[in-house]
Amino acid sequence: MGIGLDVKEPEQECDDKHCPFHGDLSVRGSTFTGEVQSTKMQKSATVRWETAESVPKYERKERRNTKITAHVPECLDIEEGDDVGIVESRPISKTISSVIVQIRNDEEGEQ
Repeated sequence: MGIGLDVKEPEQECDDKHCPFHGDLSVRGSTFTGEVQSTKMQKSATVRWETAESVPKYERKERRNTKITAHVPECLDIEEGDDVGIVESRPISKTISSVIVQIRNDEEGEQ
């Protein structure tokens, strides 16, 4: 049984109730990839990614970034600088309504 995404289940087990793999948190909505900026909070991390927006007046692109707070399940070992996959979920707290489901660094290193 999976979470409905093409994501490999972590090898570690956990008893986190907000884990999409081992708990009862269902995932829905959009998926994102970004870089972990901070892991100083308990059970959550700040993730950032860049986008390029067009500015028609100057006929150029401008770089913008999005920064969100995401829940980190206990079965994933996240460090600052990791590229991670994020999925939206129901609100977990006031600022957290997404969860990290995979570390993308590991997949690129195996190839």
